[in-house]
Amino acid sequence: MRAPRGILPLLLLGLLLATGCSSGTPTGSQAPADTVTASQPPRTATATPSPTGDRAAAFRKWGIPLLAPPPAPPAVKPVRTDDGRIPVVSDIPTDQKIVFLTFDDGAEKDPKFVQMMRDLKIPFTMFLTDDVIKSDYGYFRPLQALGNSIQDHTLTHPDLHGRTLAQQKHEICVQQQKLTAEYGTAPGLFRPPYGNYNADTRTAMKSCGGLRAIILWRESMQIKKVQFQRPDKKFHPGDIILAHFRGPSQLKGESMTAMTANLLRQVASQGFTLARLDDYV
Repeated sequence: MRAPRGILPLLLLGLLLATGCSSGTPTGSQAPADTVTASQPPRTATATPSPTGDRAAAFRKWGIPLLAPPPAPPAVKPVRTDDGRIPVVSDIPTDQKIVFLTFDDGAEKDPKFVQMMRDLKIPFTMFLTDDVIKSDYGYFRPLQALGNSIQDHTLTHPDLHGRTLAQQKHEICVQQQKLTAEYGTAPGLFRPPYGNYNADTRTAMKSCGGLRAIILWRESMQIKKVQFQRPDKKFHPGDIILAHFRGPSQLKGESMTAMTANLLRQVASQGFTLARLDDYV
């Protein structure tokens, strides 16, 4: 028997409503990520970590007071090296409360020091001697990758006062070549072992090409304390600090990492921060 006219459309409409066929979300599927339902509270934005907060946490981790970030590099380097002369630099002309940290030789290869520098991201300069780094050139690459330059400190660490011009050329120029080959960047700065140099040293440096300054220092880091040259026993703006890659056998059981932490605490206690030497020479 036929259904009365008009009944069939009503039956079809009821069937569609019963099976949930609509323009909404299909039954049994998840709501889109941006849909808010009664059982799903609105999402809140995730806070972005603060770079300042991360830096402060890194300094707390190592037990060091927070140092101010280095200032922007000067537009013109205050130490002139483009006039054909090779200056001897113990401090940088500046009125900012900055000092410059340098590490010599390369004998100690403390993995904790690499981690400390990754955390703190402080600038420093390395003056390396081939005799003590050739056992592990790779140790210094992560430190260089952080933006810290590798500079020339001779092949065998001799007192250059007692060497001929030819011997000085060999010590300085061959080391420059080795460092360039190993680390991909030619050194531009030179530190003579023990701080000893003479007129032949400058002549030898010029013959190498690219070496623009002799770098000495104003303070040197011992095991727990800084040794000052000036009688007031204070840092002065622009001072260069000498430290070494040394381990427990040279530091009476102290590690290089602990020595560096002691140094940074003393820098902080006088209200100074560290800047990158290459930006000023």
